[in-house]
Amino acid sequence: MAPATPHSSGGASGHSPALSTGERAEYELLRRQASVRHRRARLFGSSVLLLLTSLLAPLAVVAAWTQETVTDTDQYVATVAPLASEPAVQDALTDRLTDRVVAQVDVKAVTDSLADTLRQAGKPPRVVDGAESLEAPLRDAVRTTAERVISGVVAGDVFRRTWEGAGRRAHAAVVHMLTGEGRGAVGTGEGAVRLDVGEVVDQVRVRLADAGFDKAATAVPDSDRTITLFQSEQLGKAQDALRLLDVVGVGLPVLTVVLAALAVWTAPAHRVKLMATATGVAATTALLLVALAVLRRAYLDSVPPAALPPDAAAAVYDTLVHFLRDSARTLLVVAVVTVPVAYLYGPGRAARAARGAAVRATAAAGRALRRGGVDTGSTGRLLTRHRTGATSSVIVAGALILLFWNHPTVTAVALVLGITSAALIVLAVLAAAAGPARTSPRRTVS
Repeated sequence: MAPATPHSSGGASGHSPALSTGERAEYELLRRQASVRHRRARLFGSSVLLLLTSLLAPLAVVAAWTQETVTDTDQYVATVAPLASEPAVQDALTDRLTDRVVAQVDVKAVTDSLADTLRQAGKPPRVVDGAESLEAPLRDAVRTTAERVISGVVAGDVFRRTWEGAGRRAHAAVVHMLTGEGRGAVGTGEGAVRLDVGEVVDQVRVRLADAGFDKAATAVPDSDRTITLFQSEQLGKAQDALRLLDVVGVGLPVLTVVLAALAVWTAPAHRVKLMATATGVAATTALLLVALAVLRRAYLDSVPPAALPPDAAAAVYDTLVHFLRDSARTLLVVAVVTVPVAYLYGPGRAARAARGAAVRATAAAGRALRRGGVDTGSTGRLLTRHRTGATSSVIVAGALILLFWNHPTVTAVALVLGITSAALIVLAVLAAAAGPARTSPRRTVS
């Protein structure tokens, strides 16, 4: 019997038969095709996730703003409290109440009565005409006095405390304003949002009565107890959208972060997909900021000047969306910064040149420290051996600080970025300042 050859099936070795050249080529072709299909599937999946992340990012910012405004009383009070100190808002309320008071004082009747008295007393026509001409100065004097009394109430500490206290006690007003449900100091109806300032009007009435304007004080109607903050026929639709965002408040931002992480993780090229995801988020967030600017213009056009002057309306809008706009700007800055940072870790020529320049600069600084007598020793050598881990730890720490920062602003992002960059530079310099390891002298055994 002829001995078994390596190509015989069921040989003594029990190994599978080797593939022929044609079979090997076919096997490699099938493997490449499977790899290509797998890569395309990952690319398609990561692209879908990237698209969802980009679309949901601005909605997540709005949802977080809605959720926090509705559920956090302290945040609500902190948001609306500055309105009490806004000169435009104070002037609007002062002018409205002053106009109402002056309208209740019949200055013309006073001057006519004076002129009739002088005429009956036989005074010269010049004197009688002079009495009649006192109408304008007297009206100005009445307005000045009433305005001084009313502005003293509106601009005083009592008004600010009353404003903040009412806001804290009537926190349900935010729910009413955003969703149309419940009741509070902020009312909605007929396409309008109105802020109740009844306590301020009551104080004005008391001060006017003390100043001698009894009739004018009692004539201020209840219609002057509110300030129109927003007026639009589309308010109902906006409330429906905000109600939905309030429901998904916390979950939507978390879902957006998870989708972004999955988009980067499933992509064949993680770094490139990170840059693409950051670019997409930056683009849609920029659109959100544009939308806020457009809505600001629409809001200012929706409030009649008789209800609220344009400067006061602008102060109201800017105050209410302050947190939303700051959050959008912060997200935009983070996304924009992520793109060049991710690029610098890549194989591009500019990235390699930048990394090389940084290495040379920190190495030169480390050598200068060592020449100056500063030797980081084992600590520096440890940093050199674990440079990647140390760098990654600093970057992750910076990201976590931003993640857990309560309401990070653009300034906070710049601060964390600066501290993180400084920490990376210090670690690199300390690593470069480490001298060679000292070896213990060998003992000679006699």
